[in-house]
Amino acid sequence: MSKFQTTRRGFIKNSSIGASILAAPAIIRSRSAFSQNNVVNVWTYANFIPDAFREQFQDETGIEIRIRLVEDQGQQFNLLAAEAPEPSVDLMTIAGHRFRQFIDSDLLVPIDEDRLQNWSTVNPIYRDSDWIVINGEKWGVPILTGAEVLAWNTEIVDESETRSWDVMFDPKYRGQTAYIIQDMMSVAMLYLGYDGNMIEYMGDRERAQEIVNETRDFLIEHKDMVRNFYSAGAEVQQMFVNQDIVLAHAWSGPISRLIMDGFPVDMTIPQEGTYGFVYNFNVTNNAPNEENAYRLLDAILASPEVGAAMTRASGFISTFRGVEQHLTELEQQASSFTEEELSGLRFFRADANEMKYELVDPAVEEIQAG
Repeated sequence: MSKFQTTRRGFIKNSSIGASILAAPAIIRSRSAFSQNNVVNVWTYANFIPDAFREQFQDETGIEIRIRLVEDQGQQFNLLAAEAPEPSVDLMTIAGHRFRQFIDSDLLVPIDEDRLQNWSTVNPIYRDSDWIVINGEKWGVPILTGAEVLAWNTEIVDESETRSWDVMFDPKYRGQTAYIIQDMMSVAMLYLGYDGNMIEYMGDRERAQEIVNETRDFLIEHKDMVRNFYSAGAEVQQMFVNQDIVLAHAWSGPISRLIMDGFPVDMTIPQEGTYGFVYNFNVTNNAPNEENAYRLLDAILASPEVGAAMTRASGFISTFRGVEQHLTELEQQASSFTEEELSGLRFFRADANEMKYELVDPAVEEIQAG
């Protein structure tokens, strides 16, 4: 099957990020423990800063990159809010559709483009998109992008079965599927014919509640299909490798990594569609080592080879121009979709987030308990 790189304009137009992930509890320390001339503190996902780049940056600058791996953005927000106005972190990885929550709480500062000599490395499809601008300011450095996909074991599930999300609810695969409940709520709304961003229902909370309830009840009805609810990419990878599951709703990055490693798995955007997202590095308000944060950002942007390394390590698609020249054919295929698949791609939007999560979060708990 011929594939096209997802960096094309049709993939990114009007993009906003969405996959719910990030944060682990931090040890509360005094600000002086983090404000040091030779340190930059980063909260990010596994493999978003490749080991080889990290070592080279530290050797050449003398600045130690201290990474805290994170998994859930809601937890990350709560942790940063608890630390404000003196955060322990300089850079964080935030999904574009979650910007507003952090900005409104005064937890971030806009990106100062004048401090980034290599800002032009970022494809203008990303750095000049409307989603990155709030209140006339740009709030992130786009680094990686991906989508919520349907993934399957190619030795057990036939590709013809994966054209629709129907297969996730086929009794044939009872107890052999997995998904992230909160993200699957949006996908299931789309599958049922509704707006998973819930923008259409902003003026009708009662209707929004009805749709959330219907989606919740649908997932509870089909809960026997699910082997496990999970929250991190490594979990779904391990379930596939252990053959605990043969189907999953997943972020494209972890599945792409499995493909690159030669595991018999593939992914698609089913005919009902799905949602895409863009990851960004964001500078925290009152960052203890802001100058070092900008030095790290500029080093990351210095070459498309770094973007290729990030794609290779994480499985997500780099936002940098010229990256494809540094990826093998397999690596390009593992992080791309066909034109037909891209036609079903939408992007997470933040417009209705306050209402959406007020309704969805209780539904998630009810699905877990139901």
